Amino acid sequence: MKVGIIGAGAAGYFAAIHAAQSGAQVSILEKTSKTLAKVKVSGGGRCNVTHDAREISKLVKNYPRGEKFLKKVFKHFSVNDTIEWFESRNVKTKTEGDGRMFPVSDSSQTIIDALEKEAETKNVTIIKSFNVQKIAKNHQGFEVSDGKRQLNFDRLILCSGGNPKKEGFEFIKELGHSIVPPIPSLFTFNTPTEPLRKLMGISVPNAHVRLEGTKLSYEGPLLITHWGVSGPAVLKLSAFGAEWLYDHAYQANAHIRWVASTSENDIQNQLTNFKNQHPKKKIATNPLFELPGRLWEHLTQVAEINENLLWQDIPKKQFNRMVQNLFCYIVGVKGKTTFKEEFVTAGGVELSEVDPETMESKIVKDLFFAGEVLNIDGITGGFNFQAAWSTGYLAGVNVNHPI
Repeated sequence: MKVGIIGAGAAGYFAAIHAAQSGAQVSILEKTSKTLAKVKVSGGGRCNVTHDAREISKLVKNYPRGEKFLKKVFKHFSVNDTIEWFESRNVKTKTEGDGRMFPVSDSSQTIIDALEKEAETKNVTIIKSFNVQKIAKNHQGFEVSDGKRQLNFDRLILCSGGNPKKEGFEFIKELGHSIVPPIPSLFTFNTPTEPLRKLMGISVPNAHVRLEGTKLSYEGPLLITHWGVSGPAVLKLSAFGAEWLYDHAYQANAHIRWVASTSENDIQNQLTNFKNQHPKKKIATNPLFELPGRLWEHLTQVAEINENLLWQDIPKKQFNRMVQNLFCYIVGVKGKTTFKEEFVTAGGVELSEVDPETMESKIVKDLFFAGEVLNIDGITGGFNFQAAWSTGYLAGVNVNHPI
């Protein structure tokens, strides 16, 4: 059984290893000169291998697209299976406070070495700089061409990853599959006209960010950058709001509550209590809610509070503005910034055309899919890798089924 795998990323390697394990002769075709490139840069070079969300019902909530499909996939290969697979190959993992899991070595090279060693042991052939242009299905199997060379396989697993342009899916479309047009997911919000940008480098541990006019919101760490707002709260919100933001040309108002756990009443009460207990303290230089001093000072300026104003002298109008700035600070979003190295797209192969129990195409016999080529994407935190391991495993173990 000759199995061809298109794409030498996380899903491609995992599919190849498991296909070879079940007796197939496996070749991975990679369009660039590098393998496992995304694994290398993920998590700042530490490789966020999965997430400590052991219950499938909780795990699937982290996928803006693909939740129902993955519910079936994860029954076959779960977070526990991922941890076990790597640990049985001497890659110990650790869990950080936010649930993200990394190799104990804090180096993505550990993950790369484990995958490469396993592929080598299973005699997987890697063919680099093979940019697939066309796939033809014939009675014997598949003919794969890069315009110069032609290779023949009995079965094929497509792990070609997400693509920012729909042209990148052309060879899949020609096989008869529907493609959900790709749009960016996981990006930061640009706020070019906002004075907040002067506070670049400041972060808060748990902010609540909502897109005006929607129910889309997320909470988590927030970072102010020289181009706008970023951090997990914004990145995760961008994933769940990917389609809405695309439809609105990335023009929106974002409402920020600087301390996610506080209600408007809580803020009013805490400010009133502080005012009563410390009437002679200056407002601008005594930050509350453990907010960074520069951010607090900025919020007082926006509320038009004089830098020397004491709490006992604050007019009602300024007091109410301060409450508003803490509870619902509005920034105008105009555009986005995506990270090229960790680019994630929403869109890809239509999920209703793929069997989630085997990853086989319902349209083309002996054709399988795994990874981001599918219309599946997770938020940051190891979820995209978990989907890659699980779909790669399923495709790999099922590709060798009897004819």
